[in-house]
Amino acid sequence: MKNISIIVLALMLTMGSLFTSCEAIKNTNKTQRGAAIGAAGGAIIGGILGNNVGKGGKGTTGAILGGVIGGVAGGVIGNKMDKQARQIDEALPGAEVERVGEGIKLVLNENAVRFDTNKSTLTATAKANLDKLVPVFQEYAETNITIFGYTDSTGPADYNLKLSGERAASVKNYLVARGLSASRFSITGLGIADPIASNETVEGRSKNRRVEFAITANEKMQQEALQESGN
Repeated sequence: MKNISIIVLALMLTMGSLFTSCEAIKNTNKTQRGAAIGAAGGAIIGGILGNNVGKGGKGTTGAILGGVIGGVAGGVIGNKMDKQARQIDEALPGAEVERVGEGIKLVLNENAVRFDTNKSTLTATAKANLDKLVPVFQEYAETNITIFGYTDSTGPADYNLKLSGERAASVKNYLVARGLSASRFSITGLGIADPIASNETVEGRSKNRRVEFAITANEKMQQEALQESGN
């Protein structure tokens, strides 16, 4: 309830600021308006998500995807991420693709990359689905990718933390073996944190055994965006 109140207040303040600047907004183009609104909204949402990190909330991946550059340059990055997100969605319809801030949140759930209980090895189906992502990641080489591994709640917490890291590593190692640069990747195991389904059912536990990607602009893309925006 506290977070809801904060969101409502923040949005009210943001919208108030936008309305008082309506004349200025009328004189901007679509990209500039999107960048301005995105920067304001991203700062609010990013701050709220950031407060959930380490508390078992669902914002762990999203928290690192808030605005880094902001303003018009952030809008330039956002446009590139929009295109990449669409291509990921087309290449792998079974995955969950979400644009957050200046980045992309990609959830490889049981429909895309399924892990058996107590296993970190990739199935043949998982490898085939990861293969579909490789051309997109190659096309957008100026992005960094953080891979988060997760488990269900079965077994000791320390064991699950280790297992989740091994799952993230399996995905990274496979993508690197397919020709992507290892320097683009970082991995984090989060164990039983951030469940996306109930651990009380077999189906729910299967959904929680997953990996998530946080795709962000690397330094080169950020500098190019600044130059393109005239900053």
